[in-house]
Amino acid sequence: MRILELPIEYEFNNQKSYLYPSLIVKDNDLTLVDTGYPGFLPLIEHEILKNGFTISQLKQIIITHYDDDHIGSLYEFKQKYPWIQVISSAIEAKYICGAEKSERLVQAEQMLEQMTGEAADFGNWFVQQLNNLQHAAVDQTVQDGDMILDNQCKIIATPGHTSGHISLYFPAIKAVVTGDAAVAENGQLIVANPQFCLNLEQAEHSLNKVKNLGAKKYFCYHGGNISVNSTVI
Repeated sequence: MRILELPIEYEFNNQKSYLYPSLIVKDNDLTLVDTGYPGFLPLIEHEILKNGFTISQLKQIIITHYDDDHIGSLYEFKQKYPWIQVISSAIEAKYICGAEKSERLVQAEQMLEQMTGEAADFGNWFVQQLNNLQHAAVDQTVQDGDMILDNQCKIIATPGHTSGHISLYFPAIKAVVTGDAAVAENGQLIVANPQFCLNLEQAEHSLNKVKNLGAKKYFCYHGGNISVNSTVI
């Protein structure tokens, strides 16, 4: 088993930005972790093909949590490749499939009430962005401690950024896919967007939880991967 980083370049507010979905390679099968913003399907397809794989090898998509930059293209993947199985925590599954309004949308609507001027313009755009997300069915739900991918991947509950956020730990290769439980900045792991965390105290606890797994490599959706030589960063 190995994990590849898929650097996705895009523009946001006229600035070049990157996201780093992870591609888990096990035997001849692929598992994608998170799907970028809406419209990112071709960009991710290109990266998968560039690494020498075919899309027919993509069997599963794991969603770490419900945010527009993580689930944005999930519906497109399921429509184009209906065999793909979607995995998430039970909490996030309710929002991904549309059974309940997402925590992020509730938060955004509440924050918008306090905004004025340019901040309100952004707030309105963000609420609309969340309202426009298309829902997709979740095929398998997981919880803390579950082992998936032939018992080679352990689900780590990392709430805080959202209530049902999960990260993925691979003991055999000492690697963690963090989602937004941690972002890479200046060679360090830090809390992702503290101002948007639904519970900052939980987010800080989850950050320490992934730091203390004893991993040698952390694959961060924001900031890319970090290799470490110690158990605590």
